[in-house]
Amino acid sequence: MRLRVNGQETDAAAATLGELLGPLPHGSAVAVNGHVVPRAGVSGHPIVDGDDVEVVTAVAGG
Repeated sequence: MRLRVNGQETDAAAATLGELLGPLPHGSAVAVNGHVVPRAGVSGHPIVDGDDVEVVTAVAGG
């Protein structure tokens, strides 16, 4: 299927965010099509052709 991950088009055979991304590092969050996916549900969250996936990581600093 064709997805956009952090703004880049990619082909993927994954059916869930967990299959696509693997374990999320501490401080990371994921949104699919502009909707934040609760961390507890990321691994099983389904993805479909055309989804827009954004992964962000908080960075400490000032």
